[in-house]
Amino acid sequence: MAIVLVALVVAAALAVAAFLVYASDYYRDADAAHENLVSTPQLPVTQGAHYLAFGDHAAETGLVFYPGAKVEYTAYAPLMRDLAARGYLAVVVEMPFNFAFFGINAADEVRETFPQVREWWIGGHSLGGSMAAQYAADHADDGALAGLVLLGAYTASDLSASDLGALVVYGSEDQVLNRGKLADSAALMPEGARTIEIVGGNHAGFGAYGPQEGDGTATISAEEQREQTIDAVDSYIASRAT
Repeated sequence: MAIVLVALVVAAALAVAAFLVYASDYYRDADAAHENLVSTPQLPVTQGAHYLAFGDHAAETGLVFYPGAKVEYTAYAPLMRDLAARGYLAVVVEMPFNFAFFGINAADEVRETFPQVREWWIGGHSLGGSMAAQYAADHADDGALAGLVLLGAYTASDLSASDLGALVVYGSEDQVLNRGKLADSAALMPEGARTIEIVGGNHAGFGAYGPQEGDGTATISAEEQREQTIDAVDSYIASRAT
């Protein structure tokens, strides 16, 4: 029995060590992200313990954003800044080990920190989007959220009976996103959900962290992909305004 117990402890320790090595090799933010971390009177950037908030804290509408797997959260600074420039409070969350799986409820802290925001949306990129969808499903009936934004992502959670808004945006050159699962997830989306393909965009183009392994080559610039993404998000949220 003692030998078995020791073997289990050793196996568990090796598994943890292997995960930590795997998680330590993540996508770091690029210079383009650094440039967007500067706070200005016109567009303030606030550093929290586990988040970066872009925009006016008195904004009526906010978006909590979950990063993709193994992507440094600051890599989404350009996207968040562009969204904040449209009048939103955009908050990107830092995830434990850069995996949103370990921080599904991170939006709770953000919502509590900015109680003046009247309407909250939650969104995410890749795995972060799937975890944001799980959070949305968990809160579909409590009035905490107005909707969900998925970038290069799909939901595995059933939202079909909810009244939430739901928007999916992906790039035509995205070779990371599982298109079969994206198609299947349409049945899990609420009525009125919208899907938009950005022609020429890829998976990594939603962030500023360089090329991603297995991804397709974008035929448009990252700036153009971000602009089309923000246009889509802004237009959809406006269409859901009550």
